[in-house]
Amino acid sequence: MGHVLGLARLIRWCAVPLGFVAAMPAAVGSPPPQVAICAACHAPDGNSVVPDNPKLAGLDADYLERQLKHFKSGDRKSPIMSGMVAALSAEDMRNLAEYFASQTAKPGVGFEASELAKGKLIFDEGLVAAAVPACSGCHGSDGVGDGKYPRLAGQHASYVEKQLLAFKSGERANDLKGAMSAVAKRLSEADIRAAAHYVASMKEE
Repeated sequence: MGHVLGLARLIRWCAVPLGFVAAMPAAVGSPPPQVAICAACHAPDGNSVVPDNPKLAGLDADYLERQLKHFKSGDRKSPIMSGMVAALSAEDMRNLAEYFASQTAKPGVGFEASELAKGKLIFDEGLVAAAVPACSGCHGSDGVGDGKYPRLAGQHASYVEKQLLAFKSGERANDLKGAMSAVAKRLSEADIRAAAHYVASMKEE
């Protein structure tokens, strides 16, 4: 049902010409007008409630801006997102990135407790036998990330799992120096699922 509602909202927003929205002036202190486009899938404050749509709230602005540019250039593949960013200027993308970065990320929900112990091991220590480094080495011990590596804490488990599987298969390849692709290829699907559920459960202290 969530997927249907999300699609319905997306179709509704897609009916608004992107050029028109991009041209709308923003009131002082208000969100960029282009947020109206993003809100259909990611919510106005970036805390998406649809498990397959990532939370944008609290992600680093530099990371968000880079992903938007990659969607526009085709370095990151997504039929939906490529259409969403087509009319955005470099300034629009920066404004959106800064807006969502400034929003407070809400705690994750829907993770499976049975996956947490294994996921925590992978996140904190990695898997020595498989030459998998600890996720915390790049994403931080608290999972909040930085300009190079995205925030994972509280992100939807379903979304994280799908992205790791995409890195593993080669479907997604816009990671810095191929780091995530190399790591994901050494993870089993069970490892990926456990790690995804653990990061979804993470909360900031």
